Amino acid sequence: MTSAQATCLADALAAGYGILAQGGSALIAVERTIGLLEQSGLFNAGRGANRQLDGVQRMDAAIMEGTQLKAGAVASIEGIAHPITAARLVMEETDHVLLVGPFAGRFAQHFKLDRHRSTGAPRRLSYDRILGKQKRSTRERHGTVGAVALDRSGTVAAGASTGGIDSMLPGRVGDTPLIGCGVYADNQSGAVSMTGAGEGIIRLVIAKSICDRLAMGKSPAVAARQALRMLVSRIRGSAGALILSPDGRFAIRHVTPHMAAGWWSGTGQPTVRGEFP
Repeated sequence: MTSAQATCLADALAAGYGILAQGGSALIAVERTIGLLEQSGLFNAGRGANRQLDGVQRMDAAIMEGTQLKAGAVASIEGIAHPITAARLVMEETDHVLLVGPFAGRFAQHFKLDRHRSTGAPRRLSYDRILGKQKRSTRERHGTVGAVALDRSGTVAAGASTGGIDSMLPGRVGDTPLIGCGVYADNQSGAVSMTGAGEGIIRLVIAKSICDRLAMGKSPAVAARQALRMLVSRIRGSAGALILSPDGRFAIRHVTPHMAAGWWSGTGQPTVRGEFP
């Protein structure tokens, strides 16, 4: 984690907490926090999103609140600075949960969301070449920006936004926009936001799995440890989790080498670290 990323994380935490301190909703706090990270260009989301193998940035995002279990998500959206806001609008302005591809982009444009013009141009490659590039890649960088929050009304919310992983086939969608995989929020259990290699998170529906453990009385730390241990032992997956229970207990856990994250209780300075052993 660079010093610029640490500063940005601290600023985003302070902004989100400020909304909660003024009586704002957990949902808006989560959206605002993630929006600042998308805007920065310092993380793999929004302006800083990874490119797929044809050179195009396609982004995923999701948000969920725990009172009525409302959720919204977008997948493979292009040219939008704040996919997390597009996800919130799907939740609030439609009867749907997930919009994808060019029609997700048209939806965002209808609501006049800020555009983001990606540098560079799409690469014209045969599909054989694209598949070959994907198979030859040995890099495993990935990342998702996310947040969880609890407001004064007792409502929890979770959100996440990502540009995916390295060496993605065009059209690849990870865990982030899939409710129950990358995010989940329920006032009866808690809120979870995931980061990591999405394919493994999807296969074990990790966010919902952690919430189910919270509902059975497990602490956030124990629920995270059990779910991440299962991810590693069953499919050698790699992930990290932000977990918040309705009584305010939280945990940040990961089985990745690093995970830049933090929290703030409103006193002193926000805590930001690159690892949470």
